[in-house]
Amino acid sequence: MQITPDTALLVDSSIYIFRSWFSNDPEDFTDHQGQPTNAVYGFTGFLCTLLEQTRAREIGLAFDESLTTSFRNEIFPEYKANRDPAPIELKRQFAWCKEIGAALGLACFADNRYEADDLIGSLARHHREAGKHLCVVTADKDLTQLIYGEDIWWDFSRRNKLDRNGIKDKFGVYPEQIADFLAITGDKVDNIPGVPGVGPKGASALLTHFGDLDSLFARVDEIAFLRIRGAKSIHAKLKANRDLVKLSRRLTGIHEHAEPVLEAPQITRGTVNQDALNEIFDKLNFGPMLRRRCLNL
Repeated sequence: MQITPDTALLVDSSIYIFRSWFSNDPEDFTDHQGQPTNAVYGFTGFLCTLLEQTRAREIGLAFDESLTTSFRNEIFPEYKANRDPAPIELKRQFAWCKEIGAALGLACFADNRYEADDLIGSLARHHREAGKHLCVVTADKDLTQLIYGEDIWWDFSRRNKLDRNGIKDKFGVYPEQIADFLAITGDKVDNIPGVPGVGPKGASALLTHFGDLDSLFARVDEIAFLRIRGAKSIHAKLKANRDLVKLSRRLTGIHEHAEPVLEAPQITRGTVNQDALNEIFDKLNFGPMLRRRCLNL
């Protein structure tokens, strides 16, 4: 699975910001006012390593703006309601991460209505239609549903690259089945209900047999006769929770026509804005080593 400088890298930035927030002690990274800079420092180092390894010429960074204003909250108000809001010390660093991304010449995308997944999905559709080979940089299994053909899903921190067949091996279903899979199993992280009592193995077996949710519900009475563990119980649960599965499916699918992306989908990397980068590094009290890495990208 080769990634070339012409591969379109679509980066799920928020996950790497959160990882940096939890892995770097905020007391070790502060600006001149004593405000934490640990997340932005770690995220900047991640961007440097990514660019040094790939020499990417096409790269877009997608950020989550809010947990409560997505169009999915209009469909299901309890969507992600189980998550605590990000502390102000972290929210402030999200803005700095976008500033640094822009100063590095990288296209940055964020929106209150569409999540990072949807922004990446819309970028993926646009650049795939333009003939680009895609690599989605993330650790989020939801984004595996965007992988087609020779595309790559790359869990960068764990050095794990998966193609379409690798996703099937890891998750039990192909990329085009992931949204249906999550609609059946639910997703505790995002507070998506799914079918109570039907887990990943059952969902994988169902989708292997039926292909997709529409076919499953069109032939739902066949479930009781399948040679899978608990077939009769699963049959009853699916019939009793048909509406819940359909609601969940509206939440698990990635939107691929986000207007903010389609208005300006370009991700060709620009030049490093050295003045802007030096200004924000001075403000954040970053040392010379990270500064040199960024200026030499």
